[in-house]
Amino acid sequence: MERLNKPIIMTAQMGREEFAWADSQRKRHFPPERNMVSAHITLFHHLPPQALDEIKSAVVALTSNMPKPAAKLAGLIHLGSGVAYQLLSPELLAMRMELADRFAGLLVAQDQQTPRLHITVQNKVIPREAQRLFEQLSGTFEPRPFAIRGIGLHYYIDGLWQDIGDWSFRGR
Repeated sequence: MERLNKPIIMTAQMGREEFAWADSQRKRHFPPERNMVSAHITLFHHLPPQALDEIKSAVVALTSNMPKPAAKLAGLIHLGSGVAYQLLSPELLAMRMELADRFAGLLVAQDQQTPRLHITVQNKVIPREAQRLFEQLSGTFEPRPFAIRGIGLHYYIDGLWQDIGDWSFRGR
């Protein structure tokens, strides 16, 4: 794969069924003209492309030894101009924080904060529309387990993402 001088995004990769469900929710509720990427769980928004080898090495080391983290779809988050599903996963968050410590000098301000893990299914709509969807989805939502299968890396290219690779959790 050609190396690009573009920011790197790191995501948690969902299980097959979970991704199909989340992506269908995003396609149903996200404004189509703004929906440029599939459903995702962002761990880091902007890692420097010059650190790609170090980033890959860290991801390979973690995923080869770490079992799939337990995760739970816990509720809905009202984003003001959108709606997201909240994901609770102390193990995934601890892994992400370990990576944040390792990459401390490379992180932009947004990635220095402890993230609120989520899957955005609507964004950039008027607040009234977001409130309606939040209420609609809240009425039928039930917390449930949510499979996380690995870590993915992607280049950010003017709103679009180009996959670099993904690595499955293989620990026991």
